[in-house]
Amino acid sequence: MNTPCYIRAIGHCVPERILTNADFERMVDTNDEWIVTRTGIRERHVALNGETCVDLCLGASQAALAQAGMDAQELTHVIVGTFSADSVIPSAACMLSHRLGISGRMAMDLSAACSGFLYAVETARALLMLHPKAKILVAACDIVSSRVDYTDRSTCVLFGDGAGAVILTAEPGQGSSEVVDVLLAADGAVGDLLTVKGGGSGTPYKLNDAIRKDFFVEMNGREVYKHAVRNMSGICEEILTKHGLTDRDVDVFIPHQANLRIVEAVGKRLNLPEERVFTNLQKYGNTSAASVPLALSEAVGEGVIKPGHTVLLGTFGGGFTWGSALLRF
Repeated sequence: MNTPCYIRAIGHCVPERILTNADFERMVDTNDEWIVTRTGIRERHVALNGETCVDLCLGASQAALAQAGMDAQELTHVIVGTFSADSVIPSAACMLSHRLGISGRMAMDLSAACSGFLYAVETARALLMLHPKAKILVAACDIVSSRVDYTDRSTCVLFGDGAGAVILTAEPGQGSSEVVDVLLAADGAVGDLLTVKGGGSGTPYKLNDAIRKDFFVEMNGREVYKHAVRNMSGICEEILTKHGLTDRDVDVFIPHQANLRIVEAVGKRLNLPEERVFTNLQKYGNTSAASVPLALSEAVGEGVIKPGHTVLLGTFGGGFTWGSALLRF
């Protein structure tokens, strides 16, 4: 029998600075109507005042710990889903553990781009099977602004920065929700459609080399859209079928907040009406690994998700990676 997994608490954190569509009109050849029509995004929070991945993870983690009434010293494992850690070494998880005042616990980063949160949650579920008494912090954060070319109007308007964090245990607490299941998938054959290659060992550089375009997000938007809609909707259908559920059983659907066109297309394929699909991308843009936990945290905080609700999560990210999860509140 599987060890159960519960979300004991959740929190999020975003930078203070906001870039609106009007700001982008002064930066690149674009306008508010074009951005809103194609993406649904009106503004995004960006870490352009010096905030780092670990800074935002710390804020989200402290919010989750406070909600759980838990001290950081109780944590047994720290996992951070990110592709934009403060440094290659040490990991964001090690730095976050230190900032939380804990040491001697397992800490690691996990990279699955926009799917990083669900990949990290599934990893935590596996750890709970081995260590049922564990109390695991999963944080997901990306400082996408650090890897965005602000002269490329096709990508720079899409992304924002943020972090979300959950505490996972095998025993429920007051107000907790059960992670019923997680399904994950990947396909590296199409990975070149969405990349950040510069700085990796496959694209080595030397001291004083110029920063190349491949250091930033490069994306074939049309093709990414097709794969995102097909794979995210497909794996969400798969997890519902696996558990004998239909669209009528889903009270709230929280998809990766990539852009409104993708969200609407996936919702339509799943036969879910707009009022059951939660979106906050208009305020934050695509925050990569933080996207799903940030939206989940807001949906809980705003009372959109209520006790007794069945919540479906869906994600898609570079790699390509994708996944779904079922939660019961």
